Amino acid sequence: MTHPLFETHRARFEGAQAACRSRACWSPFPELPSKYPDSAAAQARGLAAFQAHLGTDAPRSFRLDQPGQIGELGEEVSPYTQAPLGIRYPQADPDVLFQAAEQAMDTWAAAPVDTRLGVLLEVVDVLYREHLFEVAQSVMHTAGQSANMAYAGSGVNALDRAIEALVYADQAMRSVAPTARWERRFGPSQIVLEKTYRLVPRGVAVCFSCASFPTWNAWPSMMASLATGNAVIVKPHPATVLPMAITVRVFRQVLQAAGFDPNLVTMALDSTQEPLGKLLVKHPKTAIVDFTGSVRFGQWVEQHAHPALCFTETAGCNTVVLESCTDLDAALRSLATTLCMFSAQMCTSPQNIYVPRQGVRTPQGPVPLEEVARRLADAVAALTGDPKKAAMILATIQSDQTLALLRQLQAEGARRGRVLLQPQPYAHPEFPQARTSTPLMLQVGTSERDLYGEERFGPVSFVIACEDAADALHQATTDVRQFGGLTAFLYSSDESYIARAEQAYARAGAQLTINLTGAMPLNFAAAYSDYHVTGLNPAGNASLTDLAFVAGRFRITQSRRPAAAAS
Repeated sequence: MTHPLFETHRARFEGAQAACRSRACWSPFPELPSKYPDSAAAQARGLAAFQAHLGTDAPRSFRLDQPGQIGELGEEVSPYTQAPLGIRYPQADPDVLFQAAEQAMDTWAAAPVDTRLGVLLEVVDVLYREHLFEVAQSVMHTAGQSANMAYAGSGVNALDRAIEALVYADQAMRSVAPTARWERRFGPSQIVLEKTYRLVPRGVAVCFSCASFPTWNAWPSMMASLATGNAVIVKPHPATVLPMAITVRVFRQVLQAAGFDPNLVTMALDSTQEPLGKLLVKHPKTAIVDFTGSVRFGQWVEQHAHPALCFTETAGCNTVVLESCTDLDAALRSLATTLCMFSAQMCTSPQNIYVPRQGVRTPQGPVPLEEVARRLADAVAALTGDPKKAAMILATIQSDQTLALLRQLQAEGARRGRVLLQPQPYAHPEFPQARTSTPLMLQVGTSERDLYGEERFGPVSFVIACEDAADALHQATTDVRQFGGLTAFLYSSDESYIARAEQAYARAGAQLTINLTGAMPLNFAAAYSDYHVTGLNPAGNASLTDLAFVAGRFRITQSRRPAAAAS
């Protein structure tokens, strides 16, 4: 018999299995906050729960009953109010966390697959039913996302990715037969063996969550490790602790209620002044590392995590090639929306826009490069001119460092190219103190590659003049191969050019979107359908979600013995 929790959530899990097979559009969750059951009351409860965490008059401690506490830390500042959240979280001794995690694993690893899946599906359900809007508010006031994006991208879509990881973990584990009867003749003897195969987890996983999208990568990474029998130590970014602290507490509560040691999931907190990341990666008991964040530290993790298994998603130069269009205005509107989405603080945001010097071919004739650049800048300006509209699409700037980068690039761009759009703060209609900026857009040539040849995190893009269409494709795919790229975008009405681009981007290892216009953001990644990151270029070595993301998190041991004689 399967575990009761698995039976409770069987329909949801089987729906996810079917979606992963078909790659069709599916989700068990409502896509908009307004469609959530009893939405107004649920949102009010979530806001109240978030506000209850805040230390408005004096710092307030976040209760997380885990071992090894040696103090408290907390330095989060809301990008919307630019005031400290006033929350202090338990700081733990890493050695104690690793010891507790190892001790918690034996019973968990020995549990049937259905039992582990049932408990983790219950975690998903509790996050959805009891904490979704609380998490969304915490993402808003740490990462700076808009309310709708925090609900969708950091809420229900992240839950979808979590379930997706469970589907692939189940698939990987069930591909191993538990027992076998093996017979073979050796000379005059018939040898009959009974073989037993065991799935053995690697050990303790360390999961790093990033500042801009803390839950989106962390939830599936945690699920992949736990489903395969491992324990997880969560290492949140110091700027966005609250979403992950809530997450860790929910995991611990559900695990304990199901009869398992809650120390299967703990949190290791650090500060920007005294980072803990390298110590955790190199800890002798670290068996798995999941890292999402900066390219610089991600590359260090990839180089130094051994012998731990390492899964990374960092960033890259996401590219656009504008070769020809049947409807240039529609293409530019779609591109402008994607450039503005969460102020381009997303790993899938486009940055480098390559256009042939002779312009973009359209049914009405070629449109000169200068006009293409101007029309794209006008499309972005139209989206950001109204503060109410800007608040919904741009949201806020997560870090002051991003504003400093914009100032630096604007000065460089004016000196070495042309400033198409100057960034400036906009007045958020609900939060007058919000840290905001409209996008910076620069026009440069390929000789300025040092300006755009890396991810420039934040609302900045480059329109880059190329010799011709072939050079545009070459420049764009070179970016991907050298600097990494998660997504790429192409506009062309030439099928032979599209075919060449598909091949070139496939070899470079970027996911390509072709001629997409309309309401859907170009960089939207659908759970159960879109593979996020290929692992084929410097933007990361792992994909959400495929079998490779989970299969290495456990290994297979076997025992064999002569079969008992038949009675």
